[in-house]
Amino acid sequence: MALRIGIILGSTRPGRRGDQIASWVLDVARAHGGADYELIDLADHRLGNLDEGLNPSLRQYEHPHTHAWSALIESFDGFVFLVPEYNHSFPGALKNALDYLYREWNDKAAGIISYGGRASGVRAAEALRLVLAELGVATVRAQPGVPLIPTFATGGFVAGDGLDTAVIDMLDQVTGWARALRGVRETEPGQASAA
Repeated sequence: MALRIGIILGSTRPGRRGDQIASWVLDVARAHGGADYELIDLADHRLGNLDEGLNPSLRQYEHPHTHAWSALIESFDGFVFLVPEYNHSFPGALKNALDYLYREWNDKAAGIISYGGRASGVRAAEALRLVLAELGVATVRAQPGVPLIPTFATGGFVAGDGLDTAVIDMLDQVTGWARALRGVRETEPGQASAA
């Protein structure tokens, strides 16, 4: 079965620039291959503020939107998070989406592409790594960054020199770790054996 990698657009902000970057990343990923890639736009899921009464590790969800989010995230072997930097961290909408679930994130691989001002969103990526580690997500070393200037100097997204290579390097790491961690998930108690 082919690996499934979700590309999560971590901003729901009106006027965001991430949708242009996400579309480009999806094209690069599909051309690269190695997995089936799907764009997950948080704005499409309308999770709202966390409204589940029980700890997400119990997977006893009350609301249909949580069940749908759970099924979607469970279906992937790994993720690429596209995250902007807001006030030296990542957006609350992404933190909220992560907090809705727990086991669905466990033992999966992830890469992070950040974007922002002069530092290309690197502080958001580093803050996100801490949260992903607590969720049992293995983040890869390669971490492409996109500076908003000059990337959007013409108004639309124009990939800078070497960005495609950096994204491909990250995808190689994500797919390699996702494949290895699939084996880990298959040998956990309660999971079907691969043998």
